Amino acid sequence: MTTGFGEASAPAGRLERVMVRAPDPASAAAWREYGWRAEPDVAPQAAEHAAFREELKRAGAQIVVAADPSMAWNPDAVYVRDPVLIAPEGAILLRPGKPGRRGEPAALERELTGAGVPILGGLEEPATAEGGDLLWLDARTLLAGRSYRTNDEGIDALRALLPGVSVMAFDLPHLRGRSDVLHLMSLLSPLDSDLVVAHLRLLPARLAEVLEARDVDVVDVPDEEFDSMGPNVLALEPLVALALERNPITRARLEHAGVEVLTYAGVELSKGDGGPTCLTRPLLRDQS
Repeated sequence: MTTGFGEASAPAGRLERVMVRAPDPASAAAWREYGWRAEPDVAPQAAEHAAFREELKRAGAQIVVAADPSMAWNPDAVYVRDPVLIAPEGAILLRPGKPGRRGEPAALERELTGAGVPILGGLEEPATAEGGDLLWLDARTLLAGRSYRTNDEGIDALRALLPGVSVMAFDLPHLRGRSDVLHLMSLLSPLDSDLVVAHLRLLPARLAEVLEARDVDVVDVPDEEFDSMGPNVLALEPLVALALERNPITRARLEHAGVEVLTYAGVELSKGDGGPTCLTRPLLRDQS
């Protein structure tokens, strides 16, 4: 039975409707400005995204393609998770901590409205928050990573916009500092109601305790597959996941835990440090 928008009721439920944005060839020129690791090769990048969308379609998801032309110059716009949070009642427009992404929420507002998703509100200066730092544990619990992209004011604003929801904040590690992206979802992704994949060595201790208290098992990502985004895995339905193909140890561990793993090539798409969760903004998941 489907209840509400987004994935709060079923963080790893069957993906029914999802928003994506294809990379615009014009955006590749701004790769240095946006801190990408290297310039994306435009043709293979487009082919990778087309193949990624086909995997989503094969999983049964209806795809909503965002294409607001105002973001054509922005290579990060392909990572549609970050500008908004989808709550059961509708969308909250966030305010990215990365200054170059501040126009994305307004661009997606038009796309979301056109897709029938109501807008509940938005964040204003000085609040910042990015979708990669926000993860629903259940319909009444939102995990928030306090990072260089999501500040205390942003977390407080979300608490005000989500009455009745417990917004649990966790300090994320400094790691490589302000210039590098480290989101909460860089560290873990849900696979079922009682299973996540995570890089335990960097997981905040208090968050590890929350998972333990709720009897959530963890598939641990090894150190050598953290930088290649081993923890960044998109649940297509419970125990069925879409992952980057370059993490064989993590894949073997997931399969040992009973997860069916589908893969895609993200060589060009991931040069901006974004994996399958970053490339998608789930609009609807099914809770049966």
